[in-house]
Amino acid sequence: MKILVVDDEMDVKTLFEQRFRKEIKKAEIDFQFAFSGEEAITFLKNHQQEAVLILSDINMPGMSGLTLLKHIKEHFEKPPPIVMMITAYGDSENYIEAMKLGADDFMTKPVDFIKLKEKLKHFMA
Repeated sequence: MKILVVDDEMDVKTLFEQRFRKEIKKAEIDFQFAFSGEEAITFLKNHQQEAVLILSDINMPGMSGLTLLKHIKEHFEKPPPIVMMITAYGDSENYIEAMKLGADDFMTKPVDFIKLKEKLKHFMA
């Protein structure tokens, strides 16, 4: 399963690679990283939507995760990627807006990697 992680924090890459070391080694999960919404759109265009799951931060400079979500749902229909929003702000306003825009799931930071792995198993089944 190819997963695109979109977050403006560079250390997210190291964190995900550490927490999913076994899954990466077994080639069960292939993480790609984009550090802005704009970079994520470029990745999706250049890789013909290889990512089946997108984990996106909401609060990023430039294009926000919510704007990215709207763009993905409008322009990348086949196959429709699963988009999970991740934010440091667990407020209902962001949750409601993300769900209105078509988010498939929502998690708050700090990421509970045990819960995330359970959710990913569901999507991989």
